[in-house]
Amino acid sequence: MGEQDRKLYVDWLRVLAMLTIFFFHCARFFDLDGWHVKNPQTSFGFSVFVTVLGQWIMPLFFILSALSIWYALDKRSNNLFLKERLKRLGIPLVFGMLFLASPQVYIERITTGRFKGSLIDFIPHYFDGFYAFGGNFAWMGLHLWYLEMLLLFSIMMLPLFRFLKSEPAGSFMSRLSAMSLKPGGLYLFFIPVALMEMLVNLQPKGVGMRDFGGWSPLTYLVFFIIGFMTAYGQGFTDAMKKYKSVSLILAAMATVAGYLILTSGRPDRSPLFALLRAFNSWCWLCAILGWGKAFLNFSNRFLDHANEAVLPFYILHQTVIVIIAYFLISLNIGLFVKYLLLAALSFTTIMMIYELIVRRISFLRFLFGMKT
Repeated sequence: MGEQDRKLYVDWLRVLAMLTIFFFHCARFFDLDGWHVKNPQTSFGFSVFVTVLGQWIMPLFFILSALSIWYALDKRSNNLFLKERLKRLGIPLVFGMLFLASPQVYIERITTGRFKGSLIDFIPHYFDGFYAFGGNFAWMGLHLWYLEMLLLFSIMMLPLFRFLKSEPAGSFMSRLSAMSLKPGGLYLFFIPVALMEMLVNLQPKGVGMRDFGGWSPLTYLVFFIIGFMTAYGQGFTDAMKKYKSVSLILAAMATVAGYLILTSGRPDRSPLFALLRAFNSWCWLCAILGWGKAFLNFSNRFLDHANEAVLPFYILHQTVIVIIAYFLISLNIGLFVKYLLLAALSFTTIMMIYELIVRRISFLRFLFGMKT
């Protein structure tokens, strides 16, 4: 199967991953952990939902981004690639820091009693200190931390990625690709993730902090590198397709095992749990990529339209969810009904902003990382 076919399933998975992260963040309003805005009644069920998705959703984003970079480097020089990264990721990140993160911080501050007044009153205070360090300014863009991290990873790893695509690395990459097709070979690639998890767990409040989607930034870097390598040839993706059912079964079993460990009160940063967590995530990723390659290698007008909307949707989605959730706090209805209402109102609002405003105005397309 040619390179274009592989791009199609990557595009489909990117769209589906975006929908998943949307429902993930809607659920954060109801789970037991802290967030920018919380419903008065929370739910253990929503916490389970969030925890299970958190095992693979953001690693999947980094895998898909790395796959796309493999194809992008085929047609772009280093300078052109970096310019495009800064334009597509850097501009939306700065725009989001200034205009989309501030309403979220404001709602967090007024719902926790740390500020009184209107959003206009809060704006001058938005630049008082750094968020997560006692201040307000969201230097990571809140949910836009992914863009910030992806931009840094793209710049840092460019020399390595060029080397992995070069002829001297071909023999090494070919051996890895062939190994993945052997029984059990595909699942050995969870080992670098597990080793990194064990390393960062030594500093849970430093490099091991899980405030970014449930994983350490250094673990995301490992996923990113592995994702880039899986684009080599067809061995990795053929193996994922071949063992897609096995991967799904293993992922489900590892998820159940992890749930039993956590609910038993055992520590979630032990070496054993790091192994299980890494294996669980890798199996989910292999299953998703395998099923995607098996059934999503086609294109249509919806994919073309949705693929262009993914980035602006991502940039907008959490700000809209937090604002609408704030106005739903006092609504006294069942949690699941409120979740569906939040999702429906948020999705409709995001799509109206995108369709009626963002995609039609060149300057806004530029700010949202789209082609003008």
